[in-house]
Amino acid sequence: MPSSLSWVYLALAIAGGVLPWLANLEFIHTYGQTFDIGLFVRLANGNPAAQSLSRDLAIGATAITVWMVSETRRLRLRGLGWVLLSCVTIAFAFGAPLFLYLRERRLRELERDSTGQLTS
Repeated sequence: MPSSLSWVYLALAIAGGVLPWLANLEFIHTYGQTFDIGLFVRLANGNPAAQSLSRDLAIGATAITVWMVSETRRLRLRGLGWVLLSCVTIAFAFGAPLFLYLRERRLRELERDSTGQLTS
């Protein structure tokens, strides 16, 4: 059975998929029938506050992505390709918690395999 922490990560992944896409749909509704990535990036850097958030996300997401690749190799975790794809097609706020959910499941699986039982 998944741990409480797994459920938290899964809930964050769902919120991280829904909330950014609500904003994306509002962007599409406001600025045209398609997702104009050039305009989106210009607006995301349109003022110092937006630049700060955009740069913060870019640097943080890059660091976490490097860690996810490393951790995937270390734990022999499956599904990294789907996680990375979801980071760029849905939202990083979806993909990172999804990775943490999968990682938590893998850690519990490894713990079970090494001890024959699970600890809480």
